[in-house]
Amino acid sequence: MGRGRTAAIAGAAALAGSLFLLGGGESPQAAGAPARSPLPGDPLTGEEITRAEQIASATLRAHMTSGRVEFLYVERDDDKAAADRRRADAYIYDYGANRLIVRTVDLGSGRVVAERAGKGVQAPPSRGEEARAAELLLADRRHGRAVRAAYAGAAGRALRSPAELGLRALIFSPRPKDRTARECASHRCVRLLVRLPDGTWLNTTRTVVDLSAKKILTLEW
Repeated sequence: MGRGRTAAIAGAAALAGSLFLLGGGESPQAAGAPARSPLPGDPLTGEEITRAEQIASATLRAHMTSGRVEFLYVERDDDKAAADRRRADAYIYDYGANRLIVRTVDLGSGRVVAERAGKGVQAPPSRGEEARAAELLLADRRHGRAVRAAYAGAAGRALRSPAELGLRALIFSPRPKDRTARECASHRCVRLLVRLPDGTWLNTTRTVVDLSAKKILTLEW
């Protein structure tokens, strides 16, 4: 796992994906010019990201439907040995084996040309994982009741869906003193930040969502 987002996998938070920016000051001639094909060093286009996801996940659809596998994100492959080609790295998490998989897609040939996998390494959570963590939090008797009460107090009405919460998930890596969260050393665990309609944030500093085990953990300090 020595390429692309190695530092992010090792635990440094990074934003997934590539952005394609269109400047607002272009001339009418530039705006009307036909789009050129992206060069090898250009950021991935939205179409390329979608295509890379489809190619990388083609053999995993059944596992994705069952929830065993989560597609995380796509980024451009920065392998200097393939600098003359358009390639993308697709990040996938296998909950069944608790391992991160990186599939390299050659966009020219439409094939997966390399695959790397490892345990104990994590990439940033996907939006789907963020939503799943919120569902698990609300399903927990104690935490769910507290979240709903806080939301009702801030919004003046009952919470109808996890989508009404402002959410941000961060990968959680346990420290030696986090005895109640030891499994997170190998499981996919997140800390979920929850923002209420009045702009305040719930105190979730001691709450960890174990996505692998589908349960809520409370840190003991």
